[in-house]
Amino acid sequence: MMLFKNLNAKIAALPLILTVLIVFVGCTGWTVVYSFTSSKSLPVINFVGFDQYVRLFRSSRWLVSVKNIAIYGVLSLTFSIVVGFLLAVLMDQKIRFENTFRTIFLYPFALSFIVTGLVWQWMFNPSLGIEKIVRDIGFESFSLQLLSNRDFVIYAIVIAGLWQGTGLVMALMLAGLRGIDEDIWKAARVDGIPTWKTYVFIIIPMMRPVFVTTLVLIAAGIVKLYDLVVAMTMGGPGIASEVPAKYVYDFMFGWANLGQGLAASTVMLTTVLIILVPWALMEFNGRKGR
Repeated sequence: MMLFKNLNAKIAALPLILTVLIVFVGCTGWTVVYSFTSSKSLPVINFVGFDQYVRLFRSSRWLVSVKNIAIYGVLSLTFSIVVGFLLAVLMDQKIRFENTFRTIFLYPFALSFIVTGLVWQWMFNPSLGIEKIVRDIGFESFSLQLLSNRDFVIYAIVIAGLWQGTGLVMALMLAGLRGIDEDIWKAARVDGIPTWKTYVFIIIPMMRPVFVTTLVLIAAGIVKLYDLVVAMTMGGPGIASEVPAKYVYDFMFGWANLGQGLAASTVMLTTVLIILVPWALMEFNGRKGR
């Protein structure tokens, strides 16, 4: 009898369930299976074991891309959340022209990563952007050639990513702050609790769902980082700004090596699952215990 309970709702959900099973689960399984083959331009059933994975982790290009995505991920998560929260705190002080400032901060998020990449490529151009402006002011020895420096190019991409995404984080945090009951602030003031302690020990724990949502959104953007790199550097100079998503795209569509591209994408998927599954289990067990 439980099978027929809420039957209409189950029937309505069938298209979504089939889509998940066929498109997401099916394609994921296809990706994993063919990552163990020698597929080139077209998929072929010619299993070669872990050869593609051995080649992957011997590739300096892949190792550089993993290092870059780690740097980008850590810096993006840290600075976007910290700066976004601080901006939200300032905006929550009922400042004048709040709507104007909120629009200014959110505007970059409305742009695509391609446009953002082109904008910051121009900004870092020695003959057109920030370097030229500073030198024209009088600081003729100033140099900001990040895009041509193999050691610092990834940090230029981080700056561009933060410029685009921090406004969204600010908006999410501001919504969370505005959802805090005013009585909590009044009680904290009556008890003489300093403002910073109120934020750290009361407000931030209460905003946990907002922080979780923000982390998920930022993490999704980190994993699929591709177009910003292509627009700014095309992975250069050399392979200095290579990232995993570009590695996958290049091997699958540029160099006709489907097996290698699928092996790289499977490693990306496995990494996400290693992080996501324990977090999901902790969240589920925590809610179950309450």
